[in-house]
Amino acid sequence: MRRLLLIAVLGLVACGTEEAPPPPAREFDGAAAMRYAEAQLAFGPRIPGTPAHAAMASWLDSLARAKADSVITDRWDHVTRAGDTLPMVNVMARFRPDAASRILYVAHWDTRPRSDAAGSSDSLAPVPGANDGASGVAVLLVIMDILAAAPPSVGVDLLFVDGEDYGSFSPEQYDVLIGSLRYAANIPAPGRPNFAVVWDMVGAEGVQFGVESQGQVAAPDVIDRVWGLAERMGYGHIFIRQSIGPITDDHEPLIKAGIRAIDVIGWPFDHWHTPDDTFDKLSAESLEAVGNVAVAVIREAGVQP
Repeated sequence: MRRLLLIAVLGLVACGTEEAPPPPAREFDGAAAMRYAEAQLAFGPRIPGTPAHAAMASWLDSLARAKADSVITDRWDHVTRAGDTLPMVNVMARFRPDAASRILYVAHWDTRPRSDAAGSSDSLAPVPGANDGASGVAVLLVIMDILAAAPPSVGVDLLFVDGEDYGSFSPEQYDVLIGSLRYAANIPAPGRPNFAVVWDMVGAEGVQFGVESQGQVAAPDVIDRVWGLAERMGYGHIFIRQSIGPITDDHEPLIKAGIRAIDVIGWPFDHWHTPDDTFDKLSAESLEAVGNVAVAVIREAGVQP
């Protein structure tokens, strides 16, 4: 009996002193993300129906075709509540497109036609969209470069959605989340991803990410996966385990379609929907922290439950 007790005690000690796994490698280059953000801003505001929007759609498509295993470019016309017809484009860059086990990352690439946030200096000016749009796209583009050089062990879909920011978010929602609604209604084979992460407004200097409550309900294990990896990598001061409540974003249509989706969003952002959402508000350090976590989630997806 004493011998069995000793073995049990030693077992508890061993469990208590078991070392945590080492942090994943940091593969992401924040300076590269800044260059991708700057390239987007050079097009001008990416408002659906404008030449800048069309030019960026072609640019995204060409980048994806040069790097990904396969590409799905979905073009359609969206008729707004006002009766206008807008050309829309979703671009999906796929790695290991035949793999049944998949991760979906989402960022919106359009920009809002009006800077109508409270306190905006010019409510009629278009939003430049450095953080609200270009930052998330820049993160996905660098991830695309990384996966092209070192392929993932699971299927990965990088989805650049259109029309997230066009219309009205409140009090009645219309003409927003257009691209994610389109994807949710037309999920390509081999079917729903294991989980999805929306990356939105991720590049501001000093950004922090609280836990969005709809994602916490829909996919608490995905929250734990992302925030846990951030903590292991030394980014616990950026990924804060504190609720920021519900936010309307591209994860909502995914959740309604049965996808376990979360929203990594830097909220609040002082320059949201204003003319001041400009390149100087971005930080290579913020983009690099987010990108390193995003890549680590992909790398560990094959070994975590």
